[in-house]
Amino acid sequence: MRISQFFLSTSKEAPTEAELVSHKLMLRAGLIKRLGSGLYTWMPLGLRILRKVEAIVREEMNRAGAIELLMPAVQPAELWLESGRWAVFGPQMLKIKDRHDRDFCFGPTHEEVITDLARKELRSYKQLPVNFYQIQTKFRDEIRPRFGVMRAREFLMKDAYSFHLTDDSLDDTYRAMHAAYSRIFTRLGLKFRAVAADTGAIGGSGSHEFHVLADSGEDAIAFCPDSDYAANVEMAEALAPAQARPAPKETMRDVDTPRQTTCEDVAALLGIPVQRTVKLIAVMAGDRLNVLLVRGDHGLNEVKAGKIEGLADFRFATDEEIRAAFDCPPGFLGPVGLDRARIRVIADRTVAAMADFVCGANKPKFHTAGVNWGRDLPEPDLVADIRDVVEGDPSPDGAGDLLLCRGIEVGHIFKLGTKYSESLGATVLDEQGKTRTVIMGCYGIGVSRIVGAAIEQGNDERGIVFPQAIAPFELAIVPLGYGRNEEVRAVADALYNEMVAAGIDVALDDRDERPGVMFADMELIGVPHRVVVSERGLKDGQLEYQARMEPSATRIPQSGAVEYLKERIQACANTV
Repeated sequence: MRISQFFLSTSKEAPTEAELVSHKLMLRAGLIKRLGSGLYTWMPLGLRILRKVEAIVREEMNRAGAIELLMPAVQPAELWLESGRWAVFGPQMLKIKDRHDRDFCFGPTHEEVITDLARKELRSYKQLPVNFYQIQTKFRDEIRPRFGVMRAREFLMKDAYSFHLTDDSLDDTYRAMHAAYSRIFTRLGLKFRAVAADTGAIGGSGSHEFHVLADSGEDAIAFCPDSDYAANVEMAEALAPAQARPAPKETMRDVDTPRQTTCEDVAALLGIPVQRTVKLIAVMAGDRLNVLLVRGDHGLNEVKAGKIEGLADFRFATDEEIRAAFDCPPGFLGPVGLDRARIRVIADRTVAAMADFVCGANKPKFHTAGVNWGRDLPEPDLVADIRDVVEGDPSPDGAGDLLLCRGIEVGHIFKLGTKYSESLGATVLDEQGKTRTVIMGCYGIGVSRIVGAAIEQGNDERGIVFPQAIAPFELAIVPLGYGRNEEVRAVADALYNEMVAAGIDVALDDRDERPGVMFADMELIGVPHRVVVSERGLKDGQLEYQARMEPSATRIPQSGAVEYLKERIQACANTV
């Protein structure tokens, strides 16, 4: 591609509303232009990158045996009413009406549409298993679109859906998709982890998320550096303490804490570690009050808590509900003396193993110290893992201790089971001629989000550092004085033609610009290899080569430049 015949739209500054590095750099590099809140035009340069991501995704999906189709973006409400999601999916669904006043939505996902296709087209077990996928635009009306393509309202997604007669068949395809996703992100040149995850609103019996590792990631990931264990913090199991609960040593007593309402402040006042304190979190499940107990330095894991029987739709109790139940303001609540007939006490595993702990006294300005299970209050009604893991917790696989990192979710695979096939009546006849509900899997990749995630992972003070596989160009040829020096132009043109013939995706910057502008643009847009053709260098029979992450240029013989550049580019490709 000759840059003079391309549309390059770079700038020195990003709009002030851009927060994340990826958003700033995508705007500065001219990859995207904002149309409206959460809506972006992919400019020619950005589209080149997006299509390269899409091509790798498509190649690996095809390799894994999935079959591509394309479903409508606009979906009739009837399907969502059948599945029961029309009213519960939430305000992120953009609902629209046609001229006949019929209800539709702009698809945020396609489980209903593909299941409708399956119930019409799949009749026999002989047609199973089958895995359909598409790469298509989705729309979700985010309450606060931000971070550019990382949390846009309109985005490009690869979504696949598999259909099976048995759970074993689903497991086979699930493993095949896990392997395909691992190949995709490896080929994209990204540092990533596959982590066990919660199924969320999609539903199902099991899932894994694929995260690009980046400090700016919204998701916390727990992993063991000594094994393959990794899980979203929502799912990472916090094991019970290995040691048995100590015997009581202290007498229970109230202590004056006039202004101390947090565990940290109470611990500081009493001169004890915060690990000896317990905090009470009051929640409502229907009309019943439940109290959740976690150690003072631990955080409640709402996903885990929501999976406890009876707490599926819990909410935090209001101040009014707390005062009515405890006759005490928040900040001084504790489990001692509660009416256990009306209030269920659920203790985290760590709390259940504590002795002589400090908690609220259920009266203003006081806490209770020296509290012990069995002696001062009945044992918990339920002991469960309801906290977030922290660094240093033992790994659930027993291989070592956990570390935490941040990740950007770019892929998610689910075992859906029969959640949608039952509600929409997708069945086939088995070998005995009996009607069987098909079992489903679901596999998504945020194609447009990958571009932002790659930039979050690869950038420096000069701009974007793209992996070679998705860079807008593999090589930039920068001739100095292209329009003024005939020899420079001839050498640059010949080199360009030879690299194109060799299958290299190359940009020839033949603009009438200052060298500094051309260098800065190629660095900003993330081209991984650059070769400079100059009058001075040609006098010595040399060109200057520099990889994007190398600190300085290397002089190379003009006569062997083509082979040298091909070797460097191939070597970079082979590191993936």
